[in-house]
Amino acid sequence: MSKISIHVFIDRQNKNTNIELYKNSTVADLLKKLDINPVTVIVSRNNELILEEEKLGNNDGIKILSVISGG
Repeated sequence: MSKISIHVFIDRQNKNTNIELYKNSTVADLLKKLDINPVTVIVSRNNELILEEEKLGNNDGIKILSVISGG
């Protein structure tokens, strides 16, 4: 099965990284690979929020932003 390369910025770690995933992988697959709980973050591609079910494409630029809640 072929692979794709995703450019990822993770704000919690202030880090840019490249991740290899299988073609037709979703945001949920990416978060699982990075061991990130999906309820603790929002994910964007090209400054637009995307859902866990969204398929990722080769060379996508993804930002994973921590959700901050207060009480």
